[in-house]
Amino acid sequence: MDRRRFLRYSSAAVTSSLLLPSGLTQALSKATPKYKLGYQLYSVNKDMQRSPWSTLMALKKMGYQDFEVFGFDPDTVSYYGLPAKDFKRMLDELGLTVSSGHYGFASYLNKPLSEMNAFVDKCIQGAKKLEASYITWPWMAPEQRTLATFKKLPALLNHIGERVAKAGLTFAYHNHGFEFDITDSETGMTGYDMVISQTDPKVVKLQMDMYWVAHAMKTTPKALVAAHPGRFVMWHIKDMDKQTRDYTELGNGSIDYPAVLPDTDVSGLRYFYIEQGGNFASSPMESAAASAKYFKAKLASHFNQ
Repeated sequence: MDRRRFLRYSSAAVTSSLLLPSGLTQALSKATPKYKLGYQLYSVNKDMQRSPWSTLMALKKMGYQDFEVFGFDPDTVSYYGLPAKDFKRMLDELGLTVSSGHYGFASYLNKPLSEMNAFVDKCIQGAKKLEASYITWPWMAPEQRTLATFKKLPALLNHIGERVAKAGLTFAYHNHGFEFDITDSETGMTGYDMVISQTDPKVVKLQMDMYWVAHAMKTTPKALVAAHPGRFVMWHIKDMDKQTRDYTELGNGSIDYPAVLPDTDVSGLRYFYIEQGGNFASSPMESAAASAKYFKAKLASHFNQ
């Protein structure tokens, strides 16, 4: 189509849209989901390492549209054995997106700040190539889960957050359960209290893992959101086995998600990711399909009200 014909058809399309009845315009607006169905690719890491293309294609057929990556290689600025630009090209060809990534900050916790800064810059480079909005601190090694760590962690998170923000991206911290178990006897504050209260909300956002909040049994997702509105920009959604309290497919466990999920607007939610780190009923990919099916049947309406 030449440029003149393209402009004529485009003008006609705009004019037609202006003539649509208001009810039809609202219906079309509601037809577009507010949030994409997200998945944390750690859940299918072996499949992604073996064949990123076929794994992403299969996940797309299940209904997943957006992803959080895992397994960044800072030396080569690559994901799943592919340079970041090539992985992004693959996502584009499949019509998929990456909005966040889990990066290995914990490995640099006790190293010189210059090494942490260099790693952060590599993360920024990779995230920008993927056009991902968020860079997330996901984990702490067992030996690092101490009160001493959490006393110094907020200042480091602020530093990283400022560096990431200057690059035009956003930094977030992802919780597990140990943050709720570490308590300062002098102040009564938990490790998670320190992270939330001593970091700058402008540069350090929060990614709530609802499984780990439920596992710790110290608070609830709704209570956290009510206490810190606008702070929880991302959620991780995974279920808890009724006997072992390990991970399980959505709908198979003990977490009553229709009752548990907070208000998305109050939370400040931008993205959410279904996840299952292990304990698969048969295989990681079949578990991903089962969780997608449950989500679409029972939870999707909560995200598109």
